[in-house]
Amino acid sequence: MSTQVESAPAESVDEGPKTVVETQSLTKVYRDFWGRQKVRALKALDLEIREGEIFGLLGPNGSGKSTTIKLLLGLLFPTSGRAIVLDEEATKVDKNERIGYLPEESYLYRFLTAEETLDFYGRLFDMSGQERRDRTNELIERVGLGWARRRQLREYSKGMTRRIGLAQALINDPELIFLDEPTSGLDPLGTREMKDLILDLKAKGKTVVMSSHQLDDVQDVCDRIGILYQGELKELGRVDELLRVEDETQIRCSHLSEGAIDEIKQVIAKHEGELKDVSNPQSTLEQLFLEIVRQSEERPGMRAGSK
Repeated sequence: MSTQVESAPAESVDEGPKTVVETQSLTKVYRDFWGRQKVRALKALDLEIREGEIFGLLGPNGSGKSTTIKLLLGLLFPTSGRAIVLDEEATKVDKNERIGYLPEESYLYRFLTAEETLDFYGRLFDMSGQERRDRTNELIERVGLGWARRRQLREYSKGMTRRIGLAQALINDPELIFLDEPTSGLDPLGTREMKDLILDLKAKGKTVVMSSHQLDDVQDVCDRIGILYQGELKELGRVDELLRVEDETQIRCSHLSEGAIDEIKQVIAKHEGELKDVSNPQSTLEQLFLEIVRQSEERPGMRAGSK
């Protein structure tokens, strides 16, 4: 008589956040009228962006940031390689219904008001009238333009235009948002509010990809960054890890007398000091960025991960 033994169910494996953007040797070459190579804007980019993170694309002008975003949106076709966005080929336009995009220059109708602008873009996504009204009211208040909701955009400052541009990018409640220079034209208060809005998007489970020249802004909000230079990915990783100064250690504590300041960890306990932190100090994103550019000029073949 045979005995049937039931196998134990396989344990589920936590694979972590899923990948929402993936590029594989993504390359873009611009050619002249005769088909000759004019500019290699992007060279074999390999990149993964995960769900729920804020990812920063950094690089000087002409480094390939805007080209990368346009390839991911399907606004440009790659010369070679491929890009997968939200589990679909980037060249498939229908995926963009789940994406929000704030370009570096907001192309908005200057004679529409903020309310009319958001209502117009809501119609592009086949939203009902009530959905458009509710979403318009919510977004106008979120970006701080309630007081100017009925003014024509031609009367808006550049900072105000930036805010309504962000509201337009969010009208369809997207899963993935691309922001190209989101703080451009904003004063310090507006910049802080914009960064808070970006962090709020992350808190709501959105994935944000932002390109910026404002290194402090990127350092404040991004989880990971990729640094591009002359179309190549030169550095990739978590901001806190990239900025850590490995060969130095800092100790932060409080409630110590002046005589205990120069003593080591064991003496901190002896003097009843409170150990606040033992870690590697960090440099700044500006210092990292300039160092990457300098190394890239000295070693043209350097790629991300090579030291």
